Amino acid sequence: MATTATVELDGQYRVLREEAGMLDRSERGKLVVRGRDAIEYLQGQLTNDLDAISPGGGCYSALLDRKGHMRADMRVLLLDEDMVWLDAEAIATEPLRRHLETYKIGRQVEIDDEANRALVSMIGPAAAELTGAGPLSPEHAHRALEIGGARGRAVATDVGIDLIVSRQDADAVRAALADAGAVEVSEAAAEIVRVESGRPRFGAEMTDATIPAEAGIDERAVSFTKGCYIGQETVARLHYKGKPNRHLRGLRLERPAEPGEPIRLGERELGSVGTACVSPAHGPIALAIVRREAAPGDRVSVGDDTSPAEIVRLPFG
Repeated sequence: MATTATVELDGQYRVLREEAGMLDRSERGKLVVRGRDAIEYLQGQLTNDLDAISPGGGCYSALLDRKGHMRADMRVLLLDEDMVWLDAEAIATEPLRRHLETYKIGRQVEIDDEANRALVSMIGPAAAELTGAGPLSPEHAHRALEIGGARGRAVATDVGIDLIVSRQDADAVRAALADAGAVEVSEAAAEIVRVESGRPRFGAEMTDATIPAEAGIDERAVSFTKGCYIGQETVARLHYKGKPNRHLRGLRLERPAEPGEPIRLGERELGSVGTACVSPAHGPIALAIVRREAAPGDRVSVGDDTSPAEIVRLPFG
């Protein structure tokens, strides 16, 4: 028999797939890098090509260590020719800020904490309509807008629109969105949509032991035509001459799993569960970075009770 919590989560999921749900994500770290050398500086630190971006555009990128392991992933928005917005998972923000402060010496660059900004995610097919942002693409395209009497910025995402507003205006913005028909949803509901789409998250599937190719983010986060950046040698060598030892995969489970549960093929441990959920469309599913011996279609065991699961390609279909 379904619990009240399960029924409520199913309803939120339908909103996210059919209408638009509203979620506060202000806990993400938010930085602005400004100054005459801002873009040139970031170009030598991050994995993607900022020179290819014009104001009003953006990209997904990562900061690596010298061995190619991830220290942070982030959204990059070019606000104007000498002002760049970065937002990252809370767990990655301090390492990102510390790195950028350390290596800016000798450059005309300032790094400001934008903790006074709120981030409201609108997820679902009606997001552009309910925010008043109108058609906005591709992903990371952004423009100024006014909503609920407040000025802010609308940013295209893979699943809707993010709104960047001042914290003092956030309540008014959420109230205006609710009046327009947006439904407040939980992080758990939004995570189902993310898992189904097969997008890894830093602090869950991705850690500081992950190389971008292992997480399947090369196509989105890495430029192989730009100049040098920290960790480039490892990333390029793996891309052109090798194969990653691990891959991001989906798991179709026979029972709900918990993050961190071991995944085994026979007696060999392949990795551990990253994010797991129960999808109203697909049942129990999960994301995990596992060793390449496990191919799509293989049956593996999950957890100490060796519950069976199937390795699948992403996204879940």
